[in-house]
Amino acid sequence: LTELAFWAVAFPVASTALYQTSGHWPDVFNDPTDRATVLGFIFAGANIARLAVPLRFGVALALAPWVDENIINRSSGGTANDYDAPIQESLELLYRTAETKAEDPDEVFLALSDLEKLMKKKRKAEPSTTPADMLANLDGNWRLVFTTGTAEKQKKSGKVNYFPLNAQQGFDTSTNPMKISNGIYLGDFAVLKFFGDFDFNQSNCKVEFDFDEIVVLGFKIALPKGKAAEIGSTLELGSSNNVDLIENDKRPFFNWISADEQIATARGGGGGLALWKRVVEDDEVEDFE
Repeated sequence: LTELAFWAVAFPVASTALYQTSGHWPDVFNDPTDRATVLGFIFAGANIARLAVPLRFGVALALAPWVDENIINRSSGGTANDYDAPIQESLELLYRTAETKAEDPDEVFLALSDLEKLMKKKRKAEPSTTPADMLANLDGNWRLVFTTGTAEKQKKSGKVNYFPLNAQQGFDTSTNPMKISNGIYLGDFAVLKFFGDFDFNQSNCKVEFDFDEIVVLGFKIALPKGKAAEIGSTLELGSSNNVDLIENDKRPFFNWISADEQIATARGGGGGLALWKRVVEDDEVEDFE
């Protein structure tokens, strides 16, 4: 680009120099003298430009991001990355999965795995927008649709695949600290529901959480630190790794992969992948207490 700029400027400048010295504009097509004079001015300018090669390299490097964004990306329709299209392809399969629960479980697993890799790439390329968008989209209630189960559960009984119960997880990002809930429902009634708070790490989209209260059949019980992890592990609703984390003064976590208006995806601290479907307003379950 800088080389093109040099030659675009060289002829007009040389012609102007001849006009200033001789009083007429050059006739490079019919007058050999004018042609030789203009070429001489350009040659002299090129020799001076050689002295500024380091500066030209610096300008070229500084312009590279602008050229990439405003010329290369625009000429290719604004899709000059290799992750947006395959991300959308994986999401389309997961959208169908959340609606029908009819997609092949192996295909769903592959889509979740691919999406996890691609979203890591997107977050690295777009760190200023992707994590913040995910936290904003995470707000609300989500019904668990598909899970591979924790790594330990997979060893015992294979992949769980489509989750048979009405298990819902909720996030309220408007409070400080932010609130989380996790419950098992019969219809709209929460048979068992945990309440607590969570933190969101924007650098890796990790949600770290703990529950300090449980409601069983409508009866509220306060929980000491780590007790929720023990209950979850006993009922196989959570990983035994969560108990180990609590003992080491850490909190259970999810590494969130994606969240939008329709679905959310994550890898749990126990190593399993999961897919949730957003609970729409008409079907909203009880709010945070």
